[in-house]
Amino acid sequence: MIQAAIDDAIAELEPLVGVRQACRATGRPQANHYRRHRQSPPPPRPVRPRRPQPRALSQAERDTVRSLLNSEDFVDKAPATVYHELLDEGTYVASVSTMYRILRAHGEVKERRRQAVHPPRVKPELVATQPNQCWSWDITKLHGPAKWSYFYLYVIIDIYSRYVVGWLIAERESAALAEKLLADSIVKQHIDRDRLTIHADNGSSMASKPVAFLLADLGVTKTHSRPHTSNDNPYSESHFRTLKYRPDFPETFGSLVDARAFCQRFFRWYNTEHRHSGIAWHTPHNVHYGQSAVVHEIRADVLAAAYTRNPERFVRKHPEPATLPDAVWINKPPDQDEQQAHSKIP
Repeated sequence: MIQAAIDDAIAELEPLVGVRQACRATGRPQANHYRRHRQSPPPPRPVRPRRPQPRALSQAERDTVRSLLNSEDFVDKAPATVYHELLDEGTYVASVSTMYRILRAHGEVKERRRQAVHPPRVKPELVATQPNQCWSWDITKLHGPAKWSYFYLYVIIDIYSRYVVGWLIAERESAALAEKLLADSIVKQHIDRDRLTIHADNGSSMASKPVAFLLADLGVTKTHSRPHTSNDNPYSESHFRTLKYRPDFPETFGSLVDARAFCQRFFRWYNTEHRHSGIAWHTPHNVHYGQSAVVHEIRADVLAAAYTRNPERFVRKHPEPATLPDAVWINKPPDQDEQQAHSKIP
């Protein structure tokens, strides 16, 4: 009650002598008065009705401007373009900012031009059950002697045997060089028409018209990876990793001659000496030219002899050499059983 009486006294004195003098007269510290005053909720602010800007367009005029911007003549044009075209025709309907304001009110401030709709890129699904059915090719850069200088290595690999059927190294990336390499490799491997598929990414040389015309003339099917999808060309990517992770791979090459000499040594080793895990630890040369069966029999005889000498050392089963895969895929589709299983999942 005392505090309420003091509040009433201060409220009466404040208009006459001010807050400080009223607090001094009533004996209340000024800070306490302000603290109590802040604790009380402020009075509600009156809601003022929003009055339209007298210079603004009427609703009918706004509808006219919007219809004009979305008309067949102007729907593909920016408001600034529409504004100046109308000025050239002797017509003024609204400023550019007002056009944007009207479009923004209806959620139409965006790319208004009709966009080209490209069909979705089909996921490549390629299979090879023997050599010379499907090749993959790509180009990689090798660092040259100077900064920002490169040599370009073109490599064509058989995805079944992992055999490099053709390669070249040049100072530039060129569709003409790619065309010559592909033609020479096809002739060298004695490829018949309608027997080979060549897969590549979407580089300028891979997608060039000279290469496309050449493959069409030779009866070779060509496919391409989807944009920004390196998994669509896994065999070339894996091969380049093998190349660049060799212990003797240099950081830079002094000249084109040095790069070519290194690649000659590497591809000779890769094709004839490198035991590849993806082809049952055979060399690409043996698989590509049908010598893997003989090697497989030799390995089987060695393992059989070892089992005969010490059968107790082979606990689980009779040792057998690894076998070649029946088929090699790029983007293998799911099996029919897997598709049915997925279709049953709610």
